[in-house]
Order: sequence, then structure tokens, then C-alpha cells
Amino acid sequence: MSEIYDRLARLLSRGEGVAVATVVDVKGSVPRGVGTKMIIHPLGQHVGTVGGGCGEAEVIRAGLETLHTGQPQIVQVDLTEEISMQALGVCGGTMRVFVEPWSPEEAGVGSD
Repeated sequence: MSEIYDRLARLLSRGEGVAVATVVDVKGSVPRGVGTKMIIHPLGQHVGTVGGGCGEAEVIRAGLETLHTGQPQIVQVDLTEEISMQALGVCGGTMRVFVEPWSPEEAGVGSD
């Protein structure tokens, strides 16, 4: 987990805004537990994972939207669909992921 915070500090110190996704609730079988974090970078330089596959793609889309609007949001990731060739990463559970914007200004980085 310290890698996430180290990378977050470096990105913010370089003046780069990112979104941070945190798994806040899980039910059933899911790839990651509560507290797992992922940094969503606007140029695709993401750090960490909340599980991969289609669910993570939903979280990344939400992160990019959050960066655009500045508004945090909660993403419901449903991994309960039927197993098929199109269903990647089906674990059988659900998770809620809180996605929030982080900017250098709001973090107090670089301001005197």
C-alpha cells in the first residue's frame, strides 16, 4: 500500500492531478478487499488495481469522469453475470468503489 502513497505524492509534487479509487464494500467473491486503492492517471499511467477486467474498466472510466467534473462518485462493480466468452473476470460478487479527485492544489503540494 505504501507504493500507492509514494506514487501519489510524486504525481502531486509534479503538478499532476489524478483520481484515487478505493474499494469500500464487498459482497461475495471479489478480486480485491476493502481498502484496496488504485490511482487513475489521465494519461493512462495507472498505479495499482482494483481487480482487472471489465470491472476495473468501469472504475477507470469513472476516474476519468471524476477528473473532468471534480466530483467524487461511487461505482458499483457487479461480477455476478453468467460465465461466457464475453464475461471477463467473473468472480461471483459485487464491490463498491469510491472514486475521488486529487489535485496538487487541494493536497497543498507546491503551495507556499
